[in-house]
Formats: sequence, C-alpha cells, structure tokens
Amino acid sequence: MKLIVGLGNPGAKYAANRHNIGFMAVDRIAGDHGFSPWRSRFQGEVAEGRLGSEKVMLLKPATFMNLSGQSVGEAMRYLKIQPEDVIVVHDELDLAPGKCRVKLGGGHAGHNGLRSIHQHIGEAYHRVRLGIGHPGHKDRVAGYVLSDFAKSDADWLDDLMRGISDGAEALAAGDGPGFQNKVALRMNPGRGPTQADARVARPNPAPKPPTPEEKPAQSLAEKLQSLAGRFR
Repeated sequence: MKLIVGLGNPGAKYAANRHNIGFMAVDRIAGDHGFSPWRSRFQGEVAEGRLGSEKVMLLKPATFMNLSGQSVGEAMRYLKIQPEDVIVVHDELDLAPGKCRVKLGGGHAGHNGLRSIHQHIGEAYHRVRLGIGHPGHKDRVAGYVLSDFAKSDADWLDDLMRGISDGAEALAAGDGPGFQNKVALRMNPGRGPTQADARVARPNPAPKPPTPEEKPAQSLAEKLQSLAGRFR
C-alpha cells in the first residue's frame, strides 16, 4: 500500500497557485487512472485505486500547507504503513520550472508543508520535487508561491502533469528513474536516443535491394537470353 500526498491549500482561491502544484499532480493521476471519487477523510480528501500492481491512496490535506503533517500522519497510522511508503509531491523553488526530481529523506529546505510532515512522521519519506523556479529574492517568495501560474506556464505545466501521470505506475513501484524518464519524455519529446542507446535498441537493418547502379553487370550469355525471351 502506498500513500501519495499532493501538497497545496484547499479552496478555489488557491487552486491555480504555484504552491498547489502537488494538488494538481494527484488530481491528474486520479483522473487518468480511474481512481474513486474524492471524499473527505483524514483531515483532507482521498481517492483510492491501483497503479500497476500497487494499491494506492491519494491524499490532499485540507489543513492548509503549514499543518499538512496532521493529515499525513493520521492517514499513515490508519493504513499502518511506514514513512518509506509515503510519497509527497510538492513545489520546489530551487528547481527551474518544469524540472522534476525524486529523492528519499533529507531536510525540508524551509518548505512549510514538508516541515509539518517532518514533525509528524519524520524525514524518511519519498518526495517528488516539482520545479516552479525562484522569484529572485527571499522576500518575494511568499507572494510568488501564493500567486497563480502565468499564462506562459500553461504548456510546460500541462506536459509536466501528463508526464507525472505517465510515470505514476513506476513511481508507486519505487522506480524513481523510470518515473523521471516518463516525465522527461513528455517535457522533451524531440529528444532522441543517444548513439549508444541506438546501437543497443535498434536491430540490424535489413539489407537494401541494390539500386540499378549497384546491380552486378549481366554476362553476355544472360543478356542474350533476356533479349531472346522478348521475341518468344
């Protein structure tokens, strides 16, 4: 059993905020993978389903960001799972917009949602860090994360959500590199395989039929036989 938590703030006022990219991600997973309707539970909203062979509960805490750990801790205790079975999807100021990284454990880097989760379940859980970029100065951070994504962000944001959905099964299975590869394929669709990949992945091509210039010259006997055949 895996618990995948998207971080954000509840309510229509915050729905399109950069800080709510975690909510956006789990909403996309739920919609694309046939999860149950969202319902109120564990001081938040949950949806249940399967990703591959893994049973999964999605959680959107309704406690507001700074108290996210209350909801996560309650759900984890009910499910009788360990911190390593928890995956938290959140915004990341220190990554460029559209970048995605997976990690296990570590500090909260000042993120209030992660700080709260640390207080309730410790730090040994998985994180999916979704880059939103940095406003340039720490004094502008609060206003930046609580502002809506710009219209110019729409394309990369949609590609990122599609990639997260594509890789959701790998994420639930603990295959971080496989998940990140799925995201990368959506974010960089024109990026082809390297020469080394091509040598491994591509079978040896079938020999091409010779062009007229490459066909071997006919012998005199063959020419005469061909010519004679035309008059039979």
